Amino acid sequence: MFQHLLLFILFIISIITTPSISSTDSFIFGGCSTLKFIPGSFYENNVNSLLTSLVNSASFTTFNNFTIQGTTVSDTVYGLFQCRGDLNNDQCSRCVSRAVSQLGTLCLDSCGGALQLDGCFVRYDNITFLGAEDKTVVLKKCGPSIVLTSDALTRRDAALAYLQASGGGYKTYTGSNSGDLHGVAQCTGDLSATECQDCVSDAIGQLRTECGGSTWGEMYLAKCYARYSEGGSHSHSSNDDHNQNDDEVEKTLAIIIGLIAGVALIIIFLSFLSKLCEKHNKGGK
Repeated sequence: MFQHLLLFILFIISIITTPSISSTDSFIFGGCSTLKFIPGSFYENNVNSLLTSLVNSASFTTFNNFTIQGTTVSDTVYGLFQCRGDLNNDQCSRCVSRAVSQLGTLCLDSCGGALQLDGCFVRYDNITFLGAEDKTVVLKKCGPSIVLTSDALTRRDAALAYLQASGGGYKTYTGSNSGDLHGVAQCTGDLSATECQDCVSDAIGQLRTECGGSTWGEMYLAKCYARYSEGGSHSHSSNDDHNQNDDEVEKTLAIIIGLIAGVALIIIFLSFLSKLCEKHNKGGK
C-alpha cells in the first residue's frame, strides 16, 4: 500500500512540475486565405510537400523559402519560415514544427496561411510574396497607456532609435542599467538590408504613434516586427503570463502535497489501529 502511495505521489509531482509550453511557442497571430483547395488535389500535395520542406530545413538554418512548382500556375505554392535570431537550430526546428502543425489545424484546406509564434513565423500561399516588401499592419499590441516620465521616454526612444538605425536581420537593444528598455526587431530573410530597414522604420514609427504612452509595445507588419518592453524582458505580455503560470504551479503543488501528506497520515493511523485491534482480538482469545 505504501509503495503504491509513494508511486502516486511521485506521479503527481512529475505532472505538476512538468514545464509548460516555452515562450518561443506562444501564439501571437494567425490568418488564412478565404480561397480553399479541393482535398486530395495536386495543390494539396504541393502544400504538404512545401510544409515538410520548411520543417526539415529548420533543423539547420533559421530562415529558408521554397517554391513548389505545379503543372499549372495555380498549382504552384510559395512558402517561407523565419526563426527569431537568438534561437539555435533545435529551438528553431521545434518552433517551426509546432507552427506548421497549428497551421494545418487553423487553415485547413486554405490555399494560403500565415502563423506567428513568439519564436518563429511561417507563411505559404499560391500567390508569390517572396522577396517583396510588405508593410501591411498585421497586429498591434500596446501596454496600459500611462504618462511616461522624461527618463522613461528617453530610454524608449534610445532603444527604438538604435533598432531603426540598424541594418537588416535580427537586432536587439538592452540598456546598460537594470530596468532599462529592451528592444528587438527582425525581418523575414527574403528582404534586402535596405528593404528590412525601411520596414522596421515603418513599424517603429507606428509604435511611437500607437503605443506612445505605454511601457511596452509590439508592432507586427507582414514582413517585419519591432517591439520594446521595460525591465529587459523579451516580451512583456509573455513574461507576465509565464510568471503567473509559475505562481499557480507553486500554489497547486503546495496544496496537492499537503493533501497527499494528510492522506498518508490517515492511512498510517488506520493501519496502526488495524494492527492494534488484531493484537487485542488475539489477546482476547
